Amino acid sequence: MKIPFVAIFISVVLIFFSAINYYIFIRGWQALPEAGVLRKIYLPVFIIFASSFFAGRIIERFYMSFVSDFFVWLGAFWLAFMLYFFLLILLLDILRLINHFIPFFPSLIIANYCKAKLIIAFSGFVILILLIGAGFANALNIRIRKINIEINKPASHLKTLNIVMASDVHLGTINNRTRFTKVIEKINSLNPDIVFFAGDLVDEDVTPVIRHNLGDLFGTIRSKYGIYAITGNHEYIGGAKKTCAYLSDHGINMLKDTVVKIDDSFYIIGREDKDMPRFTGKERKTLNELMKEADTTFPVIVLNHQPNNPREAANAGADLQLSGHTHDGQMFPFNLLVRRMYQISYGYRKINNTHFYVSSGVGTWAPPVRIGSNPEIVNIMLNFR
Repeated sequence: MKIPFVAIFISVVLIFFSAINYYIFIRGWQALPEAGVLRKIYLPVFIIFASSFFAGRIIERFYMSFVSDFFVWLGAFWLAFMLYFFLLILLLDILRLINHFIPFFPSLIIANYCKAKLIIAFSGFVILILLIGAGFANALNIRIRKINIEINKPASHLKTLNIVMASDVHLGTINNRTRFTKVIEKINSLNPDIVFFAGDLVDEDVTPVIRHNLGDLFGTIRSKYGIYAITGNHEYIGGAKKTCAYLSDHGINMLKDTVVKIDDSFYIIGREDKDMPRFTGKERKTLNELMKEADTTFPVIVLNHQPNNPREAANAGADLQLSGHTHDGQMFPFNLLVRRMYQISYGYRKINNTHFYVSSGVGTWAPPVRIGSNPEIVNIMLNFR
C-alpha cells in the first residue's frame, strides 16, 4: 500500500470519527443536569466507549487476550450506537431548528425544558438498546437463499451442480469459532457439490483466526469438488500473503486471478480483489485475459468479490458471476447508499446471457449488528442444457 494513501485514509477516518463522537458527547452533556453525579460519570464512560474499538484493535496486535477481546466487542457495539445516536440527535436538532422559526413544541416541554431533555435522552438510549439488541439477534439468524439457474451450455456428464456460496464471513474476534461452526453446519446441511467463499473470509488480521484455530474447521466442510475462495479487500488490508497461505494450508483452494477446470465439466475463474493495486502496486488481470484461458463452450463461473462493473462479465461471456462485499448495507441507512453505488447491490440479476448474484454476506464487519439487511448463505442449483 502506498504510504500517502494510508496517511490520507487514516486521517480522514479519524477526523470523521472524532467529529461524530464530539457531536454526540456535547449533546449528551447538555442533556444532563449541571449539578449531581451524572456528568462526572458520563465523561470517563464516554471516553472508554468512544476509544474502545481502536484500543481493542491496537491491543490485539501486540497482546491478544480477554482484554483485547473485551475492547473489540465493546468498540464494535459502540460503532452501532454511534451511528444511531448521531442520527437520533441530528433529527432532534433539526426539529429544534424548525421549532425556532415555526414554534410547534408543546408548552409542557417549553416550561420544563431541562427535565424534558433528560427524559428524551434516557428514552432515546433505551430505544437504541432495543434496536441494536434486535439487530444483534438478526445478525445471528442466518438465512438460506435458494436459487435455480439454467445455463444454456452442456457440462460434459453433469446435468446439475449444487453450489453453496458464502461471502464476507469476516472471521476473527467477532465472527469467532462458535459463529463459524454454525455457518459450516448450514453449509453441510445443503449437501453441496462445491463450496465458494467469495472474498473477505478473514476480517483483516489473520492472527485471531490462528489464535482460535479456526482453520481446522474448514476440514469439517463436506463438498464433492472441494472449497474455493478468492481474496476480498479485507484480506489485503490485513496482509493477503499471510492470510492466503494460512487458508491454503487448511484445504482452501485460493484463486488469485486463476482459471480452474473442474471434473472436465465447467470452469471457475477466481479474480483478485479490485483493491489489490492499492496494496501491492500491481494490477489484477482483466476478465477478458482470464477468459482466454477457458474453453467457453463449457460453463464459466466467475468469483469476483466487489460487484463494481457487472457489464464486464456480461461482455466477456461469463455464465455466472458471484460476488459479495456490499453486505446489502448491513445497517440502515447504508443499504440505501449501496443501492446507489452499485448496479447490483444485492440479489439476483441477469444481464445479456450472464447470471449475477450479489450476496449480503453471512458475517458482519465491525458492529455484529444487522438492521435492514439479513445474513445469508446462498444455495444455487445450476441446471445445464
